Amino acid sequence: DYKGQKLAEQIFQGVIVVSAVIGFIYGYITEQFGWTVYIVMAGFALSCLLTLPPWPMYRRNPLKWLPVQESGTEEKKAADRKPKRHAKT
Repeated sequence: DYKGQKLAEQIFQGVIVVSAVIGFIYGYITEQFGWTVYIVMAGFALSCLLTLPPWPMYRRNPLKWLPVQESGTEEKKAADRKPKRHAKT
């Protein structure tokens, strides 16, 4: 559903931003850029774990589909179609 997609996007972006800020601050304090990268990668992995599987919290508002309409006009539609002509070059 669309609300679940919005929630997943917000969680993904939130975790990435928080991990980037924490990683930057920790890397700045320790003067090690590698720690910044590791923390951001851990945040990315956590956000993927939270948002990629179809958790039930993302499926609370399912879409209501229209019922299937039975009609016998499929053969008629196929017969009414004209063959496509290719443009001459």
